[in-house]
Amino acid sequence: MNPNSPSESKGNILLVDDLPENLKLLTDLLTDLGYTVRSAISGSRALKSVRAKLPNIILLDIQMPEMDGYQVCQTFKADPDLCDIPILFISALDETFDKLKAFQVGGVDYITKPFQIEEVVARLETHLTIQRQKKRLQDEIVKRKETEFALQEANRKLELLANLDGLTQIANRRRFDDFLSLEWQHHKREQTHIALILIDIDYFKRYNDTYGHQGGDDCLLRVAQAIAKVAQRATDLVARYGGEEFAVILSGTDAKGALKVADAIQTAIANLAIPHQSSDVSDRVTLSMGIASLIPTSERSPQDLISCADQAMYTAKHQGRNRAIAYKVT
Repeated sequence: MNPNSPSESKGNILLVDDLPENLKLLTDLLTDLGYTVRSAISGSRALKSVRAKLPNIILLDIQMPEMDGYQVCQTFKADPDLCDIPILFISALDETFDKLKAFQVGGVDYITKPFQIEEVVARLETHLTIQRQKKRLQDEIVKRKETEFALQEANRKLELLANLDGLTQIANRRRFDDFLSLEWQHHKREQTHIALILIDIDYFKRYNDTYGHQGGDDCLLRVAQAIAKVAQRATDLVARYGGEEFAVILSGTDAKGALKVADAIQTAIANLAIPHQSSDVSDRVTLSMGIASLIPTSERSPQDLISCADQAMYTAKHQGRNRAIAYKVT
């Protein structure tokens, strides 16, 4: 391969000098050493060239018409897209004042004319190495951020899966327990009602025996999704409590309000009209629901709310199923 081919270039350099003979000398020397070199005879042309393709580094003369090297450098440093390109001043001006000003406007180095090509190359390589290391560091930071984001996203998905019932795609029992505990403490502080509806599909064992386990799974999924569409507030939770049982936690809701939600759930299930020829109460799938609403106190626990709702659900079944009963708190 040709060592001077663009793909093998040691670096992309832009030379800015108003004297063509200076440009030709440096261009020839640096090209022979394996660098890709472009040139511009003024600051304005340099800006156009840079915006067309960013160089790795700029060699900039100071004494030029229209814009001197200091002004060109300041223009580059004021542009967010160009400000990171290192600029090496190369000038016949050798006063300390000139060198200090070069660094003040953003230059990274200063080479005095007449120069030795070995010195120019050594300075170039130093700053090109810094740029390469900086680029590698930036790439590493980007990769680490991407990895961190991917891990966060994976953890988020795992968290969702850990709290989701795989069949019905609503919250699982673990999520129910955690949510109820948090809401209980919240309502204990606020001294407001929290309500729970426990729901059981009537004669579900017979449903499974009649329609098979696949039919039973389809029924559970449809019922769960219908319940979830009724209780949609961000402060509500619909969960699979176990088997064919579901639970709805209603934040800031008394027994009367919970009964309204239960009625809406009954209507939603009735609208599904899922056939159930083995039921003793209807030829369609129906629900028995128990409702409890409490204001949490230090003497009570979340289990008290569950027990009350469970007793109310048992009463609903005992009274003929296909109904919602609210527990009367004494």
